[in-house]
Amino acid sequence: MLRRVMLLGLLCAGSSLAAGPDPVAGQYLFRAAGCENCHTDREHGGAWLAGGRELLTPLGVFYSPNITPDPDTGIGRWREADFLRAMRHGRGPDGRHYYPSFPYAAYTRLSDADLRALWAYLRSVPPVRQANRPHELPWYLKYRALLAGWKLLYFKPGPYTPEPGKGASWNRGAYLVQAAGHCGECHTPRNRLGGFRIGLYLAGDKAGAEGGVVPNITPDPKTGIGRWSRGELIDYLKTGMRPDGDFAGGLMAEVIDNGLKHLSQQDLEAIATYLQSVPPVEHAVRKPKPKPTRDEFGY
Repeated sequence: MLRRVMLLGLLCAGSSLAAGPDPVAGQYLFRAAGCENCHTDREHGGAWLAGGRELLTPLGVFYSPNITPDPDTGIGRWREADFLRAMRHGRGPDGRHYYPSFPYAAYTRLSDADLRALWAYLRSVPPVRQANRPHELPWYLKYRALLAGWKLLYFKPGPYTPEPGKGASWNRGAYLVQAAGHCGECHTPRNRLGGFRIGLYLAGDKAGAEGGVVPNITPDPKTGIGRWSRGELIDYLKTGMRPDGDFAGGLMAEVIDNGLKHLSQQDLEAIATYLQSVPPVEHAVRKPKPKPTRDEFGY
């Protein structure tokens, strides 16, 4: 932990989290990006990072892939260039388009240094032999060539560029939220084509990941976190405790336990700085519902 904290002194303001292709620096980014949460099927006793976690969505059922360095079922035969293309452009080693259930629309904003550090870390984890499960999608979504059109509409590749006129802490927070943490992927509602709804950035989603409700995290005082103090927001990111004394549950509890609580105080403060600066959006979401089954989505 001490070594990870020391690495923070080498960070570029508002951009890269890593000093280079160092597995230790990559582990810090791994935590910030929450990779463990999606790529480990804990509910069924799955091996760490071996994939298979089920993600129920209105479009179908997606299963996360094995990202251990196993040469046959994981990413062991990938080159660094393959990894960079997957993260930056949402394409596999064979050139096929990935579904945006893999949040490459956010990861594309990671710096080259951070991507290489994350690659170095993933190459260092224990390989697990476990074949990937095919997604369960309606027939019209099985043609990956259609994703090229989706990308033209909703995807803009390229690393995050610090915004002039904003301080180092704000830009660091923006980088963590927009790129590494990919918060908008869950907290921004989507239209029927899977693109983000204009004007509702971070305003919550009534039908979020795994069918749960994702809260509004804009500083709107009625429907968002506008009444939270800076200290309360930082404490929530670190411990999961809300100002009312309740604790985060579900996916957000995993994000905090496996990711956010491992970040430095400086980075948590940067996230709070950014979140409290985004435009407030009044957007109420309904109370959480039980986790849906395939039958509820018609699959």
